[in-house]
Amino acid sequence: MTLAFVSAAVARLGASDAAVMLRYEQGFLRIVIISAALVTCMYYCDLYDSSILRNQREIMTRLIQVLGVACILLAILYYLYPSLELERGILVIGLSLGAVMLFFWRRLFLMVNALPQFAERTLIFGDSAIAELLASELRTRPELGIRVVGQLKGLEKSNGGQAAISLDEEVEALLSSVTPYKPDRVIVAFSERRGKLPVEALLQLKSVGVQIQDGANLYEEITGKVHIETLRASCLLFSSEFRVSRPLLVYKRAASLVLSSIGLILTFPLMVLAAVAIRLDSAGPVIFRQKRVGHGGELFTVYKFRTMFDRADDGDNHRPAEVSDVRFTRVGRWLRRTRIDELPQLINILRGDMQFVGPRPFVINQEQECVEKIPFYRQRWVVKPGATGWAQVNRGYNVTIDDNKEKLAYDLFYLKNISVGLDLLILLQTLKILLLGRGSR
Repeated sequence: MTLAFVSAAVARLGASDAAVMLRYEQGFLRIVIISAALVTCMYYCDLYDSSILRNQREIMTRLIQVLGVACILLAILYYLYPSLELERGILVIGLSLGAVMLFFWRRLFLMVNALPQFAERTLIFGDSAIAELLASELRTRPELGIRVVGQLKGLEKSNGGQAAISLDEEVEALLSSVTPYKPDRVIVAFSERRGKLPVEALLQLKSVGVQIQDGANLYEEITGKVHIETLRASCLLFSSEFRVSRPLLVYKRAASLVLSSIGLILTFPLMVLAAVAIRLDSAGPVIFRQKRVGHGGELFTVYKFRTMFDRADDGDNHRPAEVSDVRFTRVGRWLRRTRIDELPQLINILRGDMQFVGPRPFVINQEQECVEKIPFYRQRWVVKPGATGWAQVNRGYNVTIDDNKEKLAYDLFYLKNISVGLDLLILLQTLKILLLGRGSR
C-alpha cells in the first residue's frame, strides 16, 4: 500500500516535487498512517483469512468495505489533525491504485500457488484417521502450497507381508514405494507406530532431502487445534509441551492486575449506565452471580450484568443461551450483543479468579458432563480460566457434547502452545469480534 501512494505522489507531483514532499513535508509519515489504516481495515474485514482468497466476488466486496471504512477513519483523523492530511489528488490516486494492485496481487498469488511446479509435493504415509483428515484438508486448501500426490497405508512387502523382512529389504520397499511419487515431503500418520514405523527407511529418505513430518503436528499447524482421537496420555505426561512456565504465570498475573485495574477505571461510567438501564428495565439484581469451575477444578463466583429475567432458570439447571431466547430482557439482549454484560468479569480478573486469556469457564453441571464424556477434559483446568480464549475466537458458542469436544481441541492447542504472542493474537481476534458484533447470543 505504501508503494501505491508513493507512486501516486510521483504521478501527481512529478519525481522532484514528490521527493521534496516525502522528505521535508512529512509526506512519508502521512503515507505510512494511511497504509496502516488500510491494513487494519483489511484485517478487520478478514482479507488476511486464507479461506477468503478463493472467492473473487467476496474479495471485491470486502475491498469496497475497506476503502469505505478507511475513508471515514481518515476523515475523522484529518479533522482532528489537519497537519497529517494528504493532498486530495494523491489520496484518490493512491486509493485507486492500491485497490487495483491488491486485487491483482491476490489473483497472481492464487495463480502461482496453484501451479504444480510451485506446490510442495506431499505424500501421506499411514492409515490413521488423521491421515484421511489431512488429505481432505490439504486438497481443499491450495493456498497452503501443499499438493497431496498420494497416500501409502503401509509398506508393500515382496514376501506378501507374512514374514519379517530385513532392514535392507525395509529400506528398499519404502524407497520403491515412494520414488514414483517424487515427494518433497512425507507426512507420517500411523494409528499405531509400534512395529509399523520404518525408521531407518524414513531416515534414508530424509538424508536425500525429503522432509519428514509428523501428521499430528501438521494437522495442528493448519487447523489450530489438537486431534483428540489420536492424542495419548503419554504425550501429555512426557512431552515438554502442555506445561506453563513460572515466568509466564507471573507475567500473566501481573498483566491481569494492571489491565483489569485500567479497564475498571475506564469502563466505570459505562457500567453505571448499564446498571441503571437494567434496574429500570426489569425487576431483580443488577449483577448476576454464578458458580463456575476454575483453576484445578475449584469453584468460584463469576460476575456479569444480568441479561435474563430474574429466576429464569430453576436451581442449578442453567440452560445454554439460544439465539432468540425468551429469557432475555430488552436491555439484556442489547448488553449481550455488545458484550457489555461481561464487563463485571474485570473484578474476577482483578481478584485472580480469572485471566484475560484462557479456557472459558462453564457451570458445574456442564463441566461435570463434559468430564464424564470427553477424554482429557480436565486438562482445561491446569491454567486459570479466561474472559476470552483460543476456542472462543475460533469456535464460538458451544452447546452440545460434540461442540465442547471441538472446543477442547482448541483449548488443548492453546495449552500446548501457550505464550505471550498467542495471548496477544487472541486479544486482537477478540477485539475484532467485539467490533464486528459476531457470535453473540
